Amino acid sequence: MLFPMSVVPINVGRPRSVRLVEDLVGNESALVGVLTQRNAETVEPTFEDLYEVGTLARVVKVIRLGPSNYSVVLNGLGRFRLVSPHGLEPYMRAEVQRVPEPPATGEGLVDLGRRLRERTREVLALMPNLPKETASILDNVREPGALADLIASNFPEEQAGITVRQGILEAFEVAERVGLVLAMVERQLEILRVKDRISNVVQTELSKSQREYVLRQHMKSIREELGEGGDDDEVDQLRERIARAELPPEAEKAAKKQLSRLSSMQQQSAEYQVTRTYVEWLADLPWSRTTPDRIDVKDVQRCLDEDHYGLDRVKRRIVEYAAIRQLRRDKKGPILLFVGPPGVGKTSLGRSIARSMGRRYGRISLGGVRDEAEVRGHRRTYVGALPGRIIQALKKVGSRNPVLVLDEVDKMGVDLRGDPAAALLEALDPEQNDTFVDHYIDVPFDLSEVMFLATANYGWQIPEALKDRMELIEVPGYTRAEKRSIAEQFLIPKQLKEHGLIPHDIGFERESIELLIDSYTREAGVRNLEREIAAVCRDVTVNLAEGKAVQGRRITTELVRELLGAERYRPELTERKLVPGVAVGLAVASNGGDLLIVEATRMPGKGEIVITGSLRAVMKEAAETAVSLVRSRAPELGLEPEWLKAIDLHVHAPRGGAARDAASIGLPIFVAVTSLLLRAACRPDVALTGEITLRGAVMPVSGIKDQVLAAHRAGVRQIVMPARNRVDLEEVPEEIRNELTIHLVSRIDQVLPLVLAEPEPSSNAGDDQDADSRQENEARP
Repeated sequence: MLFPMSVVPINVGRPRSVRLVEDLVGNESALVGVLTQRNAETVEPTFEDLYEVGTLARVVKVIRLGPSNYSVVLNGLGRFRLVSPHGLEPYMRAEVQRVPEPPATGEGLVDLGRRLRERTREVLALMPNLPKETASILDNVREPGALADLIASNFPEEQAGITVRQGILEAFEVAERVGLVLAMVERQLEILRVKDRISNVVQTELSKSQREYVLRQHMKSIREELGEGGDDDEVDQLRERIARAELPPEAEKAAKKQLSRLSSMQQQSAEYQVTRTYVEWLADLPWSRTTPDRIDVKDVQRCLDEDHYGLDRVKRRIVEYAAIRQLRRDKKGPILLFVGPPGVGKTSLGRSIARSMGRRYGRISLGGVRDEAEVRGHRRTYVGALPGRIIQALKKVGSRNPVLVLDEVDKMGVDLRGDPAAALLEALDPEQNDTFVDHYIDVPFDLSEVMFLATANYGWQIPEALKDRMELIEVPGYTRAEKRSIAEQFLIPKQLKEHGLIPHDIGFERESIELLIDSYTREAGVRNLEREIAAVCRDVTVNLAEGKAVQGRRITTELVRELLGAERYRPELTERKLVPGVAVGLAVASNGGDLLIVEATRMPGKGEIVITGSLRAVMKEAAETAVSLVRSRAPELGLEPEWLKAIDLHVHAPRGGAARDAASIGLPIFVAVTSLLLRAACRPDVALTGEITLRGAVMPVSGIKDQVLAAHRAGVRQIVMPARNRVDLEEVPEEIRNELTIHLVSRIDQVLPLVLAEPEPSSNAGDDQDADSRQENEARP
């Protein structure tokens, strides 16, 4: 910006300005108006882009720099105001009104000018890089207005922007102008004073550091004379790493103490190695290193959709979680616990969250951990001591605010070495994890900025105190249609890339994918499905490596059977003709939902009841409750009151040990025993689930979605379930619900008419044994 009383060189390169300069060459009496742009980024400004007050100037010198580039030296003469524009071509022309300089009179104006001159001298004293003659120029300018213009024109641009300087140019009254410049100079003076104080403090610290350096060099020379100077370089390097790590005061104090001990030890001693390792851990931990958060709800949704198919309810809860973190910057929030069967993407959800938020990702595997020291670290008195897994993960990711996934928290155990789940309580509590103390580090470490996520297969195996600190989110298994879509969109492209194939080499038919899902895998997730797809791709890769033509090879169902062998799984009900004493139940196993066949048979005896099938204690109680309910309702069922006196009853669940939802076996056992005694077979397309009481009530169970999907996969068309599980049906995909008939019951009396067929004719005891024999042969697949 050009001010009156100043000489400024400017470069001219715009075509209009170049034409103006060329017209002025040789005309020494010509005057030009200099106006400042409102926005420096405007390439071709118009009059609307310029301020209305500028400086009238005379061209002192013109230097040609190139064909269309000049350097022009301008001398500011006075102020003017833009009156009316006359045009933009061949250069900008306008009518202007010159603003005369008012007389500088009054005692107050003289005082302002004197203060301005004094403050400017103080600024110059704190800026040693300025030329020495600058101060003498101040003495040569006596008029306050001209002094203000001179100081404003020479003021650093980074300290006074265009708006401030334009305000000074538009201050026509001398007193107002001097006041604005004085305020600007005083602000700069205060900044320079602060910088000077800081510089003095730094200089003092440098002097202290230099003194310590000189003393250390003397100590080093003395030790070298004594033959003890081999480890100084290593200690110095550790000291530098500690300084760069920016440790909090307590950790820095511990590090310096250990460094002092280290410098007095022999390098060959065992204590030296232990102390050095401890100091290295202190130096490597991310005490102050963080990554900037870029939490955006749309990015979170996009990352989840890119990495995972389906799981709409889970994704919605994660997006809600991210939205809260976006609006609240206090870093506190719930710890999410993803519970679901293997292979449904629980761990990879954490990786997607980290990617969407711009944070680093770490995973801590807790499966099989039984030692509390695995979480909180070992004390340094033990040989081979190390920090706990949380501190190790933070060192590995190199950030204080990563996303840490605590994998398989339900697989931790307890023994004489402590309870690792209890050790996690402090780390997962937002109210106290800002002072988490690892036994090895032995100083507080702030975990409040870490985003913890946890995964588990079974929620009931997690201790209640630990589960209370987390928000449980069920991650259900995939439907058949979802598995097919995942295979087409994710698994097949991934395996083609890993096996060096391209889509033109191989193509999976939809029927072959469905065959892999139905007949070669039985799981809630897609982990085994990916393995089978990889097995097919390996065969194509071998053929390609042998030089055989494989381009455009179609993977048909016949080729799948040829490569993978006989089908491993077949639908339960297609292999079974139900006879009296056999009922189809539903349960939740480790791989999601599954059919649970319950068999009951009788034989001459003395009223004993045998229950087998590797059932857990709760499941055995459910079975005993079902048998007791049948005995208590003998008259209503048309049975003799003493029907159990002359027979033994055997109830068996072939795969009962795999079920984890213990209570759901109660209703199938009741129906199986009733079917046996009434000689009425169950309908083969009906499956049951539900807990029963001694009063005949049907109680709700968990895992309804997994059980319904298992029933649909096995060919079941009707399901009997507790009425209080109605709300859980909303999680089942609509296309699955439309293909099933769901019977909601609340009393045991409503169940038998829905399940039992017409009873068989009564027979003697010998016929009973033959029927039982036929049942054994027909019930086994």
